This record gives sequence, structure tokens and C-alpha cells, in this order.
Amino acid sequence: MQPFAQVPDDLPSGGARAPEQTRRELLLAAEREIHLHGYQAASLARIIATTGVTKGALYHHFPSKQALGYAVLDEIWAPQLRALWVEPMIQSRECPVDLLIRLIVEAGQQMAQDDVRLGCPINNIAQEMSPIDEGFRDRVNALLAEWRGAIAEALARGQQQGTVLARIQPEATATLLVASLEGCVGMAKNAQSKELLMQCGAGVIDFLQSLRR
Repeated sequence: MQPFAQVPDDLPSGGARAPEQTRRELLLAAEREIHLHGYQAASLARIIATTGVTKGALYHHFPSKQALGYAVLDEIWAPQLRALWVEPMIQSRECPVDLLIRLIVEAGQQMAQDDVRLGCPINNIAQEMSPIDEGFRDRVNALLAEWRGAIAEALARGQQQGTVLARIQPEATATLLVASLEGCVGMAKNAQSKELLMQCGAGVIDFLQSLRR
């Protein structure tokens, strides 16, 4: 729900590269390719052309397209989601309602029209690949569970501190919030409308306000 990594325009087209540099360039190119076209339609030929590496170099670092896709999810999208949503919920002692509202506002402010057009890559890969690839399904399921767990723990902490209603169920509320946030981005992508995204986010914020004690 914020701008995602893009391949730099000035990638070197030749010459010696450190193996870790080559691997990182391939990952970034693959991330953009999958976000633009989806995993199944992603082209290894386009990734190779974008980075200027050889086919052999690609398969040296990633023995299959599946391995490359898993690496994009594990090494790019998962850390981004954790940095944006999970770590603040774990590390902050701010009222969880205030914190969630602030994170939603910040995420909305950071989203460009291109992010609205392409949608959340984690949600995209879940919708596309979970029915047909257990590796993608397990990874996304674990990541979303981590996100839900961080929110639930923060809400429970808020209950103990007296800032969150005692009657709510933290786990159920966290599940609703994650589903709502991903749903907001999905609807905005389908409508190609940042205005709809902001409207949906405002509804989520209204709900969060109702959780205050």
C-alpha cells in the first residue's frame, strides 16, 4: 500500500558485476515485471533484457521462474509490508487506534496513481497464485497472519492500557482490518480511482474511531 521498488534507469549494461549486484538487479526487474503483468504472464526474456544479464546468469541465481517469484515475495514484498505495517505495530507503544489511523493516512499519502493502477502486489499474487501454487499460498498466508497478529497484539495491549474497548475481540478485529485494507486497494485498482481508495480508507478510519474506550 505504498510505492514499491522499481528498477533504476541507470543499470549498467555490461562489464563485470558483483554476484550480489547481479542478483539484486534481477530481483528488482522481476518485481516490476510481476507487478505489471502478473506472475504467470511475467517474461523472463523481458527481465533479462531489462538487466542486460545473460540467461545463464539468471538461472545461476534463480534455477526456475518459480524460485525467482518466491524470492521477490520473500525478499522485496514481505520486508516492505513488515516495515510499513508490522514493525510499527510491534515497536510502538502509541495508542493502537491512533497508530493505525496514522499508518493508513501515511500509506494513502504515499500512493501514486501507478500504485493504484497496479494494486497491492501481495494481494495480486494471492488472488492469482494461491489456488494453483502451494508455495505462494503458504508464503502469503504466513505474511498476512503476521500482519494480523501484530495488529491483534497491539489491540490487546490497548485494552490492557485502557485505550481500546474491552468488549472487542482483538484477533477478529485484526482480521477485519487487514481484509478491509486489502479490499480498499483492490476496489481502487478495479475502479482505477484513488478517490475511491481515499473514501474506503476514511471508512476504515471511522471504524477505528469506534474502537476507542
